[in-house]
Amino acid sequence: MTDATTPVPRGRILVVDDQRNMRATTALLLKQAGYTVSESATGEEALDLLARERVDLLLTDLKMEPMDGLTLLRRALEVAPRLQVIMMTAFGSIESAVEAMRLGAYDYVTKPFKEGELLYRVERALERAKLQAAVDNFATEFAERHGLSALVGRSPAMRELTTRLVRVAQSDATVLIQGESGTGKELVARALHAHSRRSKQPFVPVNCAAISETLLESELFGHAKGAFTGAVKARRGLFEEADNGTLFIDEVTETSPTFQSKLLRTLQDGEVRRVGESTALRVDVRIAAATNRDIELEVKEKRFRQDLYYRLNVVLLRVPPLRERLEDVPALAQHFLDRANTRSPRTRRLSAAAVDHLMTYRFPGNVRELENLVEQAAALAEGDELLPEDFPLRPQGRVLPDVPPPPEATGLPPTDAAPRPTGAEASGPTLAEVVEDAERRAIVQALERHGVDLARVADELGVSSTTLWRKMKRLNLRPPAGARE
Repeated sequence: MTDATTPVPRGRILVVDDQRNMRATTALLLKQAGYTVSESATGEEALDLLARERVDLLLTDLKMEPMDGLTLLRRALEVAPRLQVIMMTAFGSIESAVEAMRLGAYDYVTKPFKEGELLYRVERALERAKLQAAVDNFATEFAERHGLSALVGRSPAMRELTTRLVRVAQSDATVLIQGESGTGKELVARALHAHSRRSKQPFVPVNCAAISETLLESELFGHAKGAFTGAVKARRGLFEEADNGTLFIDEVTETSPTFQSKLLRTLQDGEVRRVGESTALRVDVRIAAATNRDIELEVKEKRFRQDLYYRLNVVLLRVPPLRERLEDVPALAQHFLDRANTRSPRTRRLSAAAVDHLMTYRFPGNVRELENLVEQAAALAEGDELLPEDFPLRPQGRVLPDVPPPPEATGLPPTDAAPRPTGAEASGPTLAEVVEDAERRAIVQALERHGVDLARVADELGVSSTTLWRKMKRLNLRPPAGARE
C-alpha cells in the first residue's frame, strides 16, 4: 500500500554514463522528482537491461567508452523502437547531439545542466511516450473495430486512407480506388465492405484485365441459354451474385468504350439485362472500382468515358505506393514473415540490418514485391535470422551520373532550361529544378539502354507507359524513331 507521503512513480528512466559521480548524481535528482530510475555504466549493460525490463526514457551520455552514445542510441531503438532518448553532451559536441536527434533521439541537454532544465526535458519526453502509447493503442483498436487489420501501416498516408475509408464505408456511395499495381487495392475494397452495412452479404471481385471483352459482359451481366456458342444453360452474372452486397470491379480502365457504355447504363438504372434476354432485373449493389492508371488522363485521351468516370468517382480512395510510406516497411515485413512462419516448420526472425537494407529500396512492385521478397527469404535463408544478403533487391535504374549525357548521344533534342532566379535566390537550383533534372537524366539513361522499347523503359523506371509518355512530353524529350509501347 502506498503512503500518502510516498511519491507515485511517474515513469521508468535508465541513466547511462561511464562517469560514476555524474551518473549517480543524475539518478538521485530524478528519483527525488518521483521517477523510477536504473543506472548502467556501459552501453552493453544498458542494452541488456532494455531487453529484460520496460523503460520509458533512456538518458545517456554521448562520450563513453567502449560504446559511445550514438551507437547505444541506434541499438537501443532496435530493441525498443518506442523508447524516448535524451542525449547528454558537452557544449562543444552540439553537432553530435543534432546527429543523435536525426537518428531518433527525442532531445538533448548540454552539460553542465541546471536541475530545472533536465526535469523539464525529461517530463516532455515522458509525455511524448504516453501520447505515443495512446496513439498506438487507438490504432490497434481502430483496426480491429473497423476490420482494417489487413491494412498494415501507421504512416500518415495510411492513416489518412483508413480515416477516409471508415467515413465513406457506412454509406452506399460508389468508391473509386486508385493506386499502382501491388499497392493492395483489393484489400482496401474488402475493408470497405467489411465495415459497411452490407458486410454480411457477398463481396464479389472481378478483374477486367484478366477476362476478354466478350466474356466480361457475360461474366458481369449473365447470359441466357443459347445466347452464344457454348451457352448451354442460363447463367447469373456477378451483379446478381453481389445483390445486396459489394461488387469490386478491378482494373476498370482496361475495358472498351462499348463495355463502358453498358456498365454506365447498369449503374444509372440499377438494373441488369442478361446477354440474350430482353427483360431487366433489379439489383441492389454497392460498387467499388479500381484502377492502376491515371484515370483523368484516360478520360482526357478519350480512352475512358467521362460520364462513367463521374459515376464511379463519387468518393476517391488513393492507395499510396510503398515508396511514399517507407516507414511502414518494418511492420509490413514482419507481418509477411509472421504469415510465412505459420506455413513453415522453422521460425524465422528479421534482423535489424535486414530491415535497414529493405528501407533503402524504392519497391517498384510495391507491397506485393515486399511480400514476395519476405516469403522468398523465409523459404531460402540458411539461418533462423534473416540477414541483408537474404533479400536480393533488383536494380532500380535510379542511380544517376553526375553529368547528364549530351543530347546528341541519345538522338534527343536539347531542352529549354527554366529561367534562373536572380538576386539572393540564385545561389543554387530550386527543388523543382533538381527533381526535373533527375527525371530527365533517368529517362535519358533508360532510353540509352532500351532504345525503342518504351515498355522496358517504363518498367525499369517503375512507372506506367502512360506516365512515361506524359513525363517525356513535359520534359520535351522526343521518343526515338520507331519507339513502341
